[in-house]
Order: sequence, then structure tokens, then C-alpha cells
Amino acid sequence: MPVLEAVRMALRTIRAQKLKSFFSLIGVLIGVTFLIAVVSIVQGMNRYMVDRFANALIGANTFELRQRPSIVTGNVPDDVWLAWRRRPRISYEDADYVRQRIHTPATFTKFCSDRVQVKYAGRVAKDIDLVGAEASYFGIRNYEITAGRSFTEQEVQTSLPVLVVGNELAAKLLPNVDPLGKTVEIGGLPYRIIGVVAKQGTLFGLSLDKFAIMPFSAPGRRLICPINILDALIVRTSDPGRMQNAMAEAEAVMRGRRHLKPWQENNFAFQTAEGALGTWQKISKVLFLTLPGLVAISLVVGGIVIMNIMLMAVSERTREIGIRKALGARRGDILAQFVMESATLSLAGAILGIGFGIVLAFVVKALTPLPAAVAPWSVLVGVVLGVTVGVAAGVYPASRASRLDPIVALRAE
Repeated sequence: MPVLEAVRMALRTIRAQKLKSFFSLIGVLIGVTFLIAVVSIVQGMNRYMVDRFANALIGANTFELRQRPSIVTGNVPDDVWLAWRRRPRISYEDADYVRQRIHTPATFTKFCSDRVQVKYAGRVAKDIDLVGAEASYFGIRNYEITAGRSFTEQEVQTSLPVLVVGNELAAKLLPNVDPLGKTVEIGGLPYRIIGVVAKQGTLFGLSLDKFAIMPFSAPGRRLICPINILDALIVRTSDPGRMQNAMAEAEAVMRGRRHLKPWQENNFAFQTAEGALGTWQKISKVLFLTLPGLVAISLVVGGIVIMNIMLMAVSERTREIGIRKALGARRGDILAQFVMESATLSLAGAILGIGFGIVLAFVVKALTPLPAAVAPWSVLVGVVLGVTVGVAAGVYPASRASRLDPIVALRAE
């Protein structure tokens, strides 16, 4: 029997028995829905974590020389925390010493930050991220200035109290007012706004536009990087290879500066985007390793249901099988008819599951901060699994049908 004819017969049977067919394919439908939804959410999270989380907080081809890691997502024992806290902080001299001895082309900026209040004309903006940095910071973070300008190296060297603010801070603290040239108050000190950074969006629902950037040497440094102390020296290179080279040079320079013996651990840390993603990558790997097992359970149940339904169909259609054999149908034709019917049933469940899975993933994306991105390979896997389960579940009932004696089958009621 030609394949197309077998598929046509299978579809006719499914249409004639809609309710039974639906219950037959529900197991495969659930399994494939789960596969598509979970893969889409995990895939979306992977992209989100790389594009937004790591690149927004650290930056591509960028590393930070710090006293200890700034982003820690796993469980850190108390003794490790205590060891980190006992480490010497990164000083201005450390930053200058490392900068002068790294030969790999790179861009540097001193960096420190903390949460403060910003006041203007009786209004108060709380929990604002005040950043102290050099002029190169805007290039390292890829900040686009939509109004005004960023501060210059001359303004950093002369410690001018100027400020570049985030989009949300400008909109909420100075509504319906051009923020450029206005003077705001931070820690009792006046700062003149000279620029506004383009909107950065959100990260897990938290705004990335509630910040203000000043020269690290400005008077307000007593609030964020006091007594010659920095949070980090940020280094950005043009590609990942140069970043690794620059990081190796910085490690060697810092170990020499702090007189560390070969057997002693570093008493400083490097924060990179890859390091920030480490814990998420472990979670992602566990999800992808456990996913086949969870999907397999649904598919095995779905396959068993389809096999039982097909066995019932063979019993109910014994007389039909006898008539087909009496009219000249060969054993292979009967076998192909029932296998194709089972495979078509299962494939229909898989296609519905793919649709439901995609819809479910985007519902999650719309109602929660979790992103979703459909992976084409998961759709292909869903189709292949649907056909495979259907064929595997249909072989036994089809074999029984094909072995029926036509005379006995014609006598069946």
C-alpha cells in the first residue's frame, strides 16, 4: 500500500473517531508540550542571561579586578566569606600599578558605586546607584548619551562635581524639566547634570535606569569610594583572546605587587561575564539532562495508551480486516495501514503539543519576567518523537491485525 494512501486512510479513521483519537494522543501531546515549553524557557533564559544579565552587569570582553567577586549566585560557606572580607581592598595605587604594566591593548576605568539619595527642588529619589568612574566608563558600558554629554578626563582630573544620569532618574526626579544644567544634591553636595544616558530597560523586572555617574575623584567620592579605595578596576579589550591575555598579565602583576608566594592563593578576584553565568550554566545543564527523563515518562504513557487503543481498534474492525483481505489486501498492506494510523495519531498529538508548548512558553513570557525563545531543534525533536512513539506503539497491534485469518475475520460480529 502506498504511504500516502495509508496516511489518507488513517486520517479518515481519526476523523470518524474524534473523541477516541483525542484521548489516544493526549499522552504524546502532554510530553511534547512539556518538551517545547521547558526548552523554550531554558533557551530564553540562556539568551537573557548572556545578553542582559552578564553583558549588562559586566560587559563583553570585560573583566573587573576586585577584592572579591561582586556577583555570587551559589552558596558560599561562611569561612570563604570571612576570607574574602579579610583581603586587602583595591586601592588607587593598585589600579594605576596594574594599568601601567598591562601590555595588551585595553581600556581601563577606576570604579566604585553605592546606593544614595538624590534630591532636587524638594523631591527625593531613593536607592539610586551612584557610580564613580573615569571618562572611559561610558565606552566600556556602551552607554549612549541622548542629551548633553559625558564628562571628560579633564573634568575627572580637576574633580568637577558633574553628573550624567540615567533615563528613569531624569524622568522621575525632574519631570517636565530639561535636566541639563540643573543642580541636584547628593550627600549634601551640589552636582550639575551634564548628560542623560539612553534608556537601558529592565533586568528581571528591575530598572537599569536608576543611576547617576560622576567622576570618581569628585567630592562625593567620600560616599562611595573613601580613603583611596576602589570597588574595582574595570578592563575591557577588543576580543575574548585579548581579555584572557590582559587578565593573565593583571594576575601576574597583582601577585608580584602583593608578594604572594607560588603556593599562596590570590588575595584578589577577577569578575567576568562567564564567571557571573557559572551557576546559571550549571542549572541549565541539569535541566537539559533531566528533561529527557521527564519527557520520556509522558511519551511512554502516551505510547501505551495508543497501543491499547489500536488493539481495541483491531478487535472492533476485525470484519473490516477480513473484507480487505478477501478483496486481495496483503499482510503488508494491513500492517502498513495500522502502523500508519498509529503514527499519524501520535504525530497529530506531537503537532498539537508543539503548538501548545509554544503558546505556553509565550504565556509564561507575557505574565512573568521569564523570557522564552523557541529552539528550532526542539520542534524537530518533537516531530521525530511523535512519529517514533506512534510507530513503536502501532507495530504490535498492526502485527496482530495482519496475521488474522480472513475467513475467521469475516465471521466476526
